This record gives sequence, C-alpha cells and structure tokens, in this order.
Amino acid sequence: MLEDLKGPIENLEERIYGMGIHFNIAQKEDRIFTLDVKMSDPTFWDNPEEAREISQEATQLKDAVEGYKSLVNDIEDARLMLEMAIEEEDVSMEKEIADFVEGIHQEVEKREVLLLLSGEYDKNNAILTFHAGAGGTEAQDWASMLIRMYLRWAEKHGFGITMMDEQPGDEAGIKSATFLIKGENAFGYLRSEKGVHRLVRISPFDAAARRHTSFAAVDVMPEIDDTVEIHLDMKDVQVDTYRASGAGGQHINKTDSAVRMTHRPTGIVVQCQSERSQIQNREQALRLLRAKLFELELEKQAELKEKIGGTYQAIEWGSQIRSYVFHPYNMVKDHRTGVETGNVQAVMDGNLDEFIEGFLKKEANLSY
Repeated sequence: MLEDLKGPIENLEERIYGMGIHFNIAQKEDRIFTLDVKMSDPTFWDNPEEAREISQEATQLKDAVEGYKSLVNDIEDARLMLEMAIEEEDVSMEKEIADFVEGIHQEVEKREVLLLLSGEYDKNNAILTFHAGAGGTEAQDWASMLIRMYLRWAEKHGFGITMMDEQPGDEAGIKSATFLIKGENAFGYLRSEKGVHRLVRISPFDAAARRHTSFAAVDVMPEIDDTVEIHLDMKDVQVDTYRASGAGGQHINKTDSAVRMTHRPTGIVVQCQSERSQIQNREQALRLLRAKLFELELEKQAELKEKIGGTYQAIEWGSQIRSYVFHPYNMVKDHRTGVETGNVQAVMDGNLDEFIEGFLKKEANLSY
C-alpha cells in the first residue's frame, strides 16, 4: 500500500541529512569556491603538477557535493510523489514510487561506505606494489593483469596515476611494479586489496592447454607527507644509480637516471626509474622508502597489540585473500568476506567496488 512507503522515505531522509553533516558539505562548498578562484588565475597552469592536483581535488569535492544535493532532491521528489498519490488515491503510482525509493536507497548505501573510511590515513594517496609469484611467465602475466585491473578502477574513480617503478617479465608481463594512486580516500579504499591474489585458468603459454594456478602479491601503503614524523637518517641509506630499463627514449636508457635506495638497518630496498631526471627519481624513491618504514612501524605496533591481547593476522605470502577462476567456471570470490560474482570480465575491467565495500563493512561489523 502507498502508506507503507512513508517509513522507508522518512528513514532515507534521516540518513541523507545525517550524511550532509558528517561530510561537512558547507565546508566543502567553501573549499570549492577557493579552488575555483585559484583555477581562474591566468597563471594557474604555470605549474602543471600543482594545477593537476588542484583540479583533481576540485573535481572530487564537486562530485561529493553534487552527489549529496542530488540525493536531497531525489528524496524530496519521492516524498512529494507519495503525498500526491495518497491525496489522489492513485494506487497505480505505487510501483513507480517504490522503484524510485529503492534507487535512492542503493545510492545512499553506496555513499555511506565513505563513512567507513575513518582511519587516520584513509584519506591519503595510496602506493601499490605488485610482485609476481613463483611460476615464471604465467605468474608475471597475472601480475600485469592485476595492474591493469587496478588502474582501470582508479581511472573510473577519477584518481591520478603515477608509475614509480616497473620491472618487466622475461617474456611477458611484469616481475614487479609500483604505482602511486592519487586522490582523496585512495588508501582507505585500496587497503582492502593488500594480500595474495590467486588465478586459475587455462594458460595461454602452455601448448598443452593445461589449467594453471598462479599467484601475485599486492602491497598497499599510504603515502606519508612530511608532517608525519618518520625516523630516517640518510646516513643509514645506501643510494645507488643505474640506467633505467624499458621504454622511455634514448635519454632514459643512456644516463644513470634510475635510483635504488637500501635502508641498511631494516634491509628495505626501494627503487624508481619512471622519471627522466635522477633528482625526481630520488624524490620518488625517498617517498616510497618513508612509506615502507611507516608500514613497518605500524606492523610492529600491531604485533605489540597482539601480545597484549588484541588480534592481528599478518598478510603473508600464501594467505590468499581472493581467487579469480577463469576455468572450469567463472567466479571471483573474496575469502575474507564471502563476496563473489560470476562476472569475471567486469572485475578484471576494474569493477571492484563490491569487494571493497564488502571488506569495509565486514571490518566495521556491518552486514553486507
């Protein structure tokens, strides 16, 4: 009955207006005005890198504000439609209104996931590192497939992408690669992806067309800015330069532009060869080293909590978090949350939100 729709609409109204308070919509509108003034300056693009970051921030803020306002308008429209239908006793409108309310409900569910990104570093950029597992070309090809999947996801969400380092495979794929994903909440979303990813398929590299199982590891760290104190004495860091490999033109292959840093006390090694300038690669490598040292400190704190009585389970090689099955059936299943889908191709094209949201909700002890 029409009257039965009043409760769901009132519930959605309360949730939507609560989101407005939580997301500081008024504050975001003030920030948008400030950024628009900056972007209207004739010299705005004199510093392209800074300009891109400002443009990206403005786009993300506008998307958030417009999305919220759209929900407010939709729920008001739904309430008015229901009032008119009840007043005119037009029961033929019931299904149309119910479908409209369900669509609003789904959008609210999607945006409420943002409320779960409350970690101290969730808003930071994310550093993704990929490592092919044992298995040679097959595993290296799987690592390159995962890279494509995550970059597609990042593009769909309007995140910036910077390749920091890449080590090509011997015949195909990659041995390892590191990317910086820039945008608000990039780490908050992608931290759910840290772990080992398992592929089952008929290998295109096997002449006998046998089924192979391959593994690749994804590491996710927040990019740490200079305001976070990280104990790093450059006397403990060995810096080596070498000629970059792969595509990049004559310059990148004829000069020692690539940089490798080894932190002697921990044995952590990072490298960067994506930039043409050795100075730029040095800055990128230092940024990556700071992130790895920060991650190491967090792991030490987690281990201490476990000894005290908390629970902590390190993600180690072999502890697969998700399986991607291409044969003998199609399925992607997350082993931590139970979320699964038979549309493997959509997942490989970057449709990961269902898995990310499932992880965040389980982490917050919410039902999926």
